[in-house]
Amino acid sequence: MRFAAFALLLCIGVSRAHYLGKEIGPLSELHHGVRGRVFAVDSRTLYLHDFHYDGEGPAAYFYVGTSKSPTASGSLRLRDERGSTTPLRRYRGEGITLSLPDGKTLRDVSWFSVWCDEYSVNFGSVDIPRSLEYPKPAKVAALRGVHGVSSDAIVVVDAQTLLIPNFSYDGEAPDAKFWVGRGDKPSPQGIRIPDENGKESPLRKYDRKTIVLTLPGELTVFDIGHFAVWCEAFTVNFGHVVLPRATLVNVPPSLKMLGVSPQSKLNCEVLHDELAFEVRWAIAGDSIVLQLVAKLEDGEYMSFGVSGVDDHSQMVGGDVAVAWVDKTTLKGFSEDYYLDAKSQCAGVHGSCPDHKIAPNTNSIRVLNAALVNGYSIVTYQRPLKASDFLDRPVYTNVSQPIIWAIGPLNSKQEVSYHHHFTKGDKFIEFGRPPLWNCPMPEGEEEHRTSEPIRQEKPTRPSESDEEDVTAVIKPNPVPTPRPTAKVTPWEIPGIQCYEPPDGVFYAQMGPTGGKQGYSAITGHVGWGISWYINGLLIPEITVVRGKKYTFVVEGGTDPEVPARYHPFYITNDPVGGYYHKTDAEKKDVEIYAGVRRLRNGELLPNGVGRLCNWAPDSEGPEADEYPSFGAYQRSLTLVCEEGNPGVVTWTPDKNTPDTVYYQCFTHRYLGWKINVVDECDATEAEESRVVETLALPGDLLGEESIQH
Repeated sequence: MRFAAFALLLCIGVSRAHYLGKEIGPLSELHHGVRGRVFAVDSRTLYLHDFHYDGEGPAAYFYVGTSKSPTASGSLRLRDERGSTTPLRRYRGEGITLSLPDGKTLRDVSWFSVWCDEYSVNFGSVDIPRSLEYPKPAKVAALRGVHGVSSDAIVVVDAQTLLIPNFSYDGEAPDAKFWVGRGDKPSPQGIRIPDENGKESPLRKYDRKTIVLTLPGELTVFDIGHFAVWCEAFTVNFGHVVLPRATLVNVPPSLKMLGVSPQSKLNCEVLHDELAFEVRWAIAGDSIVLQLVAKLEDGEYMSFGVSGVDDHSQMVGGDVAVAWVDKTTLKGFSEDYYLDAKSQCAGVHGSCPDHKIAPNTNSIRVLNAALVNGYSIVTYQRPLKASDFLDRPVYTNVSQPIIWAIGPLNSKQEVSYHHHFTKGDKFIEFGRPPLWNCPMPEGEEEHRTSEPIRQEKPTRPSESDEEDVTAVIKPNPVPTPRPTAKVTPWEIPGIQCYEPPDGVFYAQMGPTGGKQGYSAITGHVGWGISWYINGLLIPEITVVRGKKYTFVVEGGTDPEVPARYHPFYITNDPVGGYYHKTDAEKKDVEIYAGVRRLRNGELLPNGVGRLCNWAPDSEGPEADEYPSFGAYQRSLTLVCEEGNPGVVTWTPDKNTPDTVYYQCFTHRYLGWKINVVDECDATEAEESRVVETLALPGDLLGEESIQH
């Protein structure tokens, strides 16, 4: 086997041994020794080969732009290869990769430049033609053969990576291997390819598993003509596909070929078994490359990062990456977030992307993303050191508390709340020797210890081939989570026009009730809490015009803690969060109760009072496990802080629309509908439930609010 592999590597062509992508052209050599060749790696990645710059310019940066030639107008600054926004250092014949900003591709720009901001001078540039055909993954045929060998169409992700979707094999043969070689058909002169776990042992049984394979060493798809499942001991072909040269001529180079692979083997830790949520990482110089993998539903995010304090896992003050893959466009995202409070982002408070708090503070660089067999996979890079005041450092010499969460994105593509999150303290030693603590494939559970992904020693541009590097961060098979049933909203009875008889409602906070609660009822994504009216999760309320109603409000009083401050108001706006709307958005909003207008025209919420929260049982089942809201409601306990409730009074009249909404003044999507009718026949039905009432002091009944 060793001789056959050596012979194959001797015989392969060397014409593409240093393939770096689609060449755009050389940099113009204008100032400060700038020179090098520029390549397109994929739709949004550039590679600079043999790049030189003397580092003497006062404020030089990498830029792309849309004008005919380099200029400050219409240009976009790129982070350097380390994700830094500082002026460029000295480069002496190095190979580096640069990523375009999110939402931009090479089709959107017309030039790349080393540009001096201070003097508006182009140190060296290259034009990017509109007709550029940048490298893309390519599909080839599907496997079909004996012993149950089958797959969907194989994807050549890059020059050294094969994605085999829904691969099956019965596992019955004694010596089956993944196999490649020259020519259209497999033969004993080929070489075996390590499986998805880096092993060359006989293949186990696969049942529609999606796997990723990496070609060893410097071997690329340009050097081989087929991929097969081959029985080495009996020289039998179980099934193969041809790798047509013409189809693969423009696939991207691998990360290993570009010399940007992490400088160690991989680590992996399971964050949540049921959702197959894993974090994988490797230290790469003064940065860290991380990969998040999870079974997410459409519109969900996964987040991972560093705790807000150094001695235990704490969300507030944390620095996390929020990542997801858009299942329509298949585009991946990873955003740098600072967790100011346990609430969705409102202005610059709450769980906000760094760039919303301060400009130029996104310290995360997306390297790759994929949606593989339902698993969202996002790979990103960040500096080890804190890049700005919103970041926390990643330590490599001690264990460090981490935090993670999974939940839905809101309509702004920002985090809303989390239904799964860190419980207790979890520590990770990021600088440890490589240790793979994630599941191995079925049948190999006894080997789930410390064996990391197999390593090779490739030749890196401008570096010694003695450095041990890994080719790519490869998805590893993960447990399949239990299937999620189609979500049916809980049946929550509305509050009818004849109840309660005294017209008093109690507005308190509580959990959204999982997938069967707020989101299923309203069709909107909340952020984990919502209004409870008379103990019910966002019930529809019916009121009668001309009748006075009193809302006893217990949503919190301290605006300095946004996650615990929820002023109650009634409006025609189905979204809520009036405080954070733009002036244009406010023009169409009417408010019927819960605010008072100051002399300067500003609206000030007065539907505020102590915080009362319907708290779930921390030892009980998750909300999704309850068959009905009634069962879930019985597990909740009303917990109130000290202080007084607020009071909002409201009398709907002939000008009140038929449908209005009770909402939170400072947060979006916490409330629901109020139906307004002209009359109500209270004799048609008796009250469907007994509501506990609170006897209000007489001096409060005439007040709009006790909080002044």
